[in-house]
Amino acid sequence: MLDVSIAYNRYKFLGHEFLTWLWFIMDADQARILKAQGDMLSLEMDNRIVLENSLDNRIENITIKGDDAGLEEAKLSLQKGGVVTELNFSLKIGDHEWKFNIKGESLNISSLKSPETGKIEKKEDVEGAVLEKIYLYEKVVSLIENLYKQFVQIRISNKWNSETVPRIKKWITS
Repeated sequence: MLDVSIAYNRYKFLGHEFLTWLWFIMDADQARILKAQGDMLSLEMDNRIVLENSLDNRIENITIKGDDAGLEEAKLSLQKGGVVTELNFSLKIGDHEWKFNIKGESLNISSLKSPETGKIEKKEDVEGAVLEKIYLYEKVVSLIENLYKQFVQIRISNKWNSETVPRIKKWITS
């Protein structure tokens, strides 16, 4: 059995590949994203992306943030062999909007801002508000789980090297 820290370091590349694939899919195949959650209106990259390049035994981190930030530098980093290590998202379902980050190496969801819940007017309303908040958080978790399942199915198939990787490389250079 592998030690947890060895397994973590050995397989953390999967999370980075997942985020890179997710960015590609968001640009090239929005229909696939919408299939992951039936009631979703949109999933978009928000205002922050972090990439990592390993060059000559040193690690270079590139952070691009800002509401109108161009992603040319991010694609250039991908061309040089970089991987996406963190993405910031905006999710819209109906009239509700969530904002959150995903870290690639662990798939941790952080900085999750969910839609507002109903006001708590009485002590009896607390339980309902907590359940509503859990429901809103679960929407994001289930979306990421569904997208990761799609990614893993493609990643372990023969199509990964023959179709997906060439499409991603073409997208990076376009």
